[in-house]
Amino acid sequence: MVSALGFGCWAIGGPFWQAGQPLGWGEVNDAESVRAIHRALELGVDFFDTANVYGAGHSERVLARALAGRRDQVVIATKFGNVSDERTREMTGRDATPDGMRRQLAESLRRLGTDHVDLYQLHLGDLPVGQALDLVPVLDELVKQGDIRAYGWSTDQPDRATAFAMASHGVTAIQHDFSVLHDAHEVLAVCERFDLASVNRGPLAMGLLTGKYTESSRLGPDDVRGIAPDWLDYFQDGRPAPEFLARIEAVREVLRSGGRRAYPRPGRDRLPLGPQRQDHPDPRLPYRHPGGGERRRAGLRPVGHRPGRRGGQAARPGSLGPTGQPRGRPGRKSPRPRCWSGWRSTGRYRRRPRSRTCRWRWPAGRSHRPAGG
Repeated sequence: MVSALGFGCWAIGGPFWQAGQPLGWGEVNDAESVRAIHRALELGVDFFDTANVYGAGHSERVLARALAGRRDQVVIATKFGNVSDERTREMTGRDATPDGMRRQLAESLRRLGTDHVDLYQLHLGDLPVGQALDLVPVLDELVKQGDIRAYGWSTDQPDRATAFAMASHGVTAIQHDFSVLHDAHEVLAVCERFDLASVNRGPLAMGLLTGKYTESSRLGPDDVRGIAPDWLDYFQDGRPAPEFLARIEAVREVLRSGGRRAYPRPGRDRLPLGPQRQDHPDPRLPYRHPGGGERRRAGLRPVGHRPGRRGGQAARPGSLGPTGQPRGRPGRKSPRPRCWSGWRSTGRYRRRPRSRTCRWRWPAGRSHRPAGG
C-alpha cells in the first residue's frame, strides 16, 4: 500500500528543453529538493513519481540521492517513452519500441541506483493503441524478471486506458490529470471497472490551486508555464489563464460561504498539500492506509485484493489470507470502508472524512489515488 499523497518529481529535475521550448519548472536547488523529500518521508509520504525525461534524467538522480539508504521504505514510479540528452538537457524525441523501452529502463535503474522500479509507466499519452499493446508482453516479461513490479500508462484518454487494461492482468495503474478544475470521470470509470490504481498527476493544476498566482503573476522563460505549449491550458503567455482564475474565485466564494474559511489560520490550521520548499508550511498529510506489506506495496493493491481477478472482492470475515491466517472472526463487525484521503482517527476505527469528493470503496480494489506529478 502507498500513502494517499505522493511526491511529484517533475519540478526537481530543473530546466530542460525541446527545440527552444522549456519543459521544466525553472532553476532548482538540489539540496532544497533533497530536504523537501526527506520532510515528505517524515510526514508519511512514500510514493515518489518521476520520469526519465524530467530534467533529462536529473530528477531521477536527485531522487536517488535523497532516498539513499531508504529504498525499501518507498515506492518509486518512473516513466518511459520520451528520450533526451543528459549532457545538453535536450529532449531529442520519442521511442516506444520494445528495445527502446528496455534501454530506457536500464538507464533509469542506473540513475535511480536501484535494481527495480515499483511502477513503470508509459509516458506517451497519445501513443496509438496498437503500439502500446506491442509493449505489454515485454512489460510482463520485465515483471517476471523482477526489473519492474507493476506497470501502467500515463494518459487522459479513456479508450487507450481501456485497451491497455484489457490486454493483461499486469496492468496496474493509470496516471491522469484530475483536480477541482479538471474532471476525469471517464478515466476514473475505467479505473473502477478494471480495478486499477488511479494516480492523480495534477491535484494542484500545476500550482494554480496553491493560491500564489494572480492575474499580475509572470513566470520566467525557463519555466514550461512561462512559454506554455499547446497542451497546457492553465497558463497563457506566462500568466495564469483568466478563465481558470475566475473558476478559482468561484470555488473560493463557495468555501467562504456560511462563515467558513478558505485559507488556514497561521499556526493553527494546515492544508493537506504536499511539501514543496523548506520555507513553505508543513502540511498535515494523511497517514498511510492500514495494512500493507511487501506483497501489496509491490502491486499497489489494497487489502482484500485477490490476484488474477478484475474488480477484486474483499475477503469476508472468517476467510483466510495469503499466509493462511484468518482475515477476521465469523460474525464480527466488518471494518468500515477505507478512503484514499482525509482520514481522521477516532480510536479503533476511522471516521468518514469531511471531503465530499472522496470516492468510497470497500478495501478491496486499487481505489486509493496517490497524487503524483
